[in-house]
Amino acid sequence: MNKNPENTENSEDKIESDKTKLNNEDKIESDETKLNNEVNIDEISLEEKLKETEDKLLRSLAEIENQRRRFEKEIKDAFEYGGFNFAKETLSILDNLQRAKGSIKSDESLINSPDLKSFLKNIDIIEKDLINIFEKNKINKIKSVDQKFDPNLHQAMLEIEDDKADPGTIIQEIQAGYMYGERLLRPSFVGVAKKKGSKSEKKEEKKND
Repeated sequence: MNKNPENTENSEDKIESDKTKLNNEDKIESDETKLNNEVNIDEISLEEKLKETEDKLLRSLAEIENQRRRFEKEIKDAFEYGGFNFAKETLSILDNLQRAKGSIKSDESLINSPDLKSFLKNIDIIEKDLINIFEKNKINKIKSVDQKFDPNLHQAMLEIEDDKADPGTIIQEIQAGYMYGERLLRPSFVGVAKKKGSKSEKKEEKKND
């Protein structure tokens, strides 16, 4: 049985058409896949950019907040401790006044003076007024005598042998110390108790000296 040439040609054309159609469909699918991939990449890239921008913004806000807190602290310190140096210098007035009073009391030529007591009373009044002014401005004397030695508040100038006091206890105040608010204005210069050494220990100390 002979095949019809026309039917053969039609069949080949159909096959070729189907191939072309399949190729076109594959191309369309490939283009769609490529487009989808590009869209996904753009979406990821946009999310990353937004996240990066958000992180930068948060860091900037945190830095601004830190600067604000530092600025507020500096202002607070300026108000609270602005007179620190002035207060430290003013202590010398009280020191000189107290030295003058002690010197007058120990001067034998003035002991019998009828005006001495009146003069000392005036000095006492000035001293009390000055101390009251200090206290009103948060300048307070550090407790020393009979207190345990504290290196944050006291400066040991000498050790004194004393069996009655516990070692490390302050038994003499050489110069008063003061606080300015919660800050140390000046440490107290003190004498600290220590146990009396035995004769052998004293001999050993002399040998070392």
